[in-house]
Amino acid sequence: MAFGDGGNDIEMLQLAGLSYAMANGLDCAKKAAKFIAPSNDKQGVLQVIAAYLEKE
Repeated sequence: MAFGDGGNDIEMLQLAGLSYAMANGLDCAKKAAKFIAPSNDKQGVLQVIAAYLEKE
């Protein structure tokens, strides 16, 4: 699982099994990720991880 929001995150997002770009991130990160997470201002990483753990 990987989270990113900028151009420096593209390779990581492309390689990760579950990749999330932040809603407030750059378009290039959003295109590289499989999913969009809520913005950093809304604790998007925490929301995604919590939802993932609830499914397990």
